[in-house]
Amino acid sequence: MKLSENNSSVINSEVISIKKTRSEETKRAWHRLKRSKLSLVGLVIVLIIVLTAIFAPWIAPYPDHASGKIFFDKMNQPPSLEHIFGTDEVGRDIFSRIIFGARISLVLGFTVLAIAIAIGVPLGLIAGFWGGRVNTIIMRITDIFLAIPSLVLALAVAAIMEPTLMNIMIAISFGWWPWFTRLVQGEVLSLKGEQFVLASEGLGASKWRIAFTEILPNCVSTIIVKATLDMGFVILTGASLGFLGLGAQPPIPEWGTMIAEGRVYLPEMWWQATFPGLAILVTVLGFNLLGDGLRDVFDVQVDKEG
Repeated sequence: MKLSENNSSVINSEVISIKKTRSEETKRAWHRLKRSKLSLVGLVIVLIIVLTAIFAPWIAPYPDHASGKIFFDKMNQPPSLEHIFGTDEVGRDIFSRIIFGARISLVLGFTVLAIAIAIGVPLGLIAGFWGGRVNTIIMRITDIFLAIPSLVLALAVAAIMEPTLMNIMIAISFGWWPWFTRLVQGEVLSLKGEQFVLASEGLGASKWRIAFTEILPNCVSTIIVKATLDMGFVILTGASLGFLGLGAQPPIPEWGTMIAEGRVYLPEMWWQATFPGLAILVTVLGFNLLGDGLRDVFDVQVDKEG
């Protein structure tokens, strides 16, 4: 009985010690993030964009303007107190449409990265840990995809598919997963010789268990930093395809599509293309600044371009 109580006491002490260690690591990480004012600016920008997207129906002054309604009596009005970003060619409030467009851009970014991570991370783990012929086959296929610029590959895929939001997300994902495969494969190669991996192998753990329960958790911080840095570039790529008419179609308030519609009226009605462009600029800047801050917090090195 006493032995059982002693074991329980030891376990509780270890749990408390682990919690304290994690708490201290979290505090140190937050301290490193706070030291960079630009990273905090990026965090604030990202939080504002996310909250704006979530509460768009309550924030937008004219929620019904995000649809295909037409208001001929308010066509092409410049910025004013009633419409702070002006109106478009059919009288819709541009500020309201930009707010709803944040939803489209964030959904696109998160979906593309989720698909890319779901494909690229397991392939990188398998290639790096199994090695040999498996590694050669996976990495040569990855190299083929990496040889084609992401935007060009997305254009090629999008051009043969119906121009919808879902198809544009699939098209961009085609060019994004190889970057995560390459990243994770490099991380695995540097970790597979560590003592905790050798100890698991000595205890008879299977390769699948070691790869996904021992090595993968140690790659999470690198994956998070890479995904944060890539978020802005994914949104920019989606806007580029929308601008070319291969993305979400009107009247969906996608920022790239709004710029394409507004450029026809430049320079007289400059507000129609300028404000959606500024929305893209601020969003990409926010995620880049936040990604740089997280890279310093986790002390990892990843490429900023995907």
